[in-house]
Amino acid sequence: MPELRFTKDHEWIRVEDGDVYAIGITAFAQGQLGDVVFVELPEIGKKVAKGGQAAVVESVKAASDIYAPVSGTVVAANDALAGEPGLVNSDPTGAGWFFKLKATETAEFQDLMDQAAYDAFVASLG
Repeated sequence: MPELRFTKDHEWIRVEDGDVYAIGITAFAQGQLGDVVFVELPEIGKKVAKGGQAAVVESVKAASDIYAPVSGTVVAANDALAGEPGLVNSDPTGAGWFFKLKATETAEFQDLMDQAAYDAFVASLG
């Protein structure tokens, strides 16, 4: 299974092919949001910096920005989420991915938390 890395904002990122990465929100994040009802995806070709706002997710509880875990250019968006935003709830790290980036700084991926570090971070939240 491809390696996942995580941000403190509860995004996950996975290597898809070389310098192309898939990005979504973690199971913890979707659990906090509740039922996802709408996802605003980035335009193909949008350039984002690490930590920059890239997408929006809305649930019955709140709306939240989704940030880019690495710098790059959006090369794909998960159009299935437009008709079925609940995929974020049912399969957050699979079919519920938000967008894919072609990274400009692949080293940024290694700076993110691995699964064990992310689990410890979530546990520290109380």
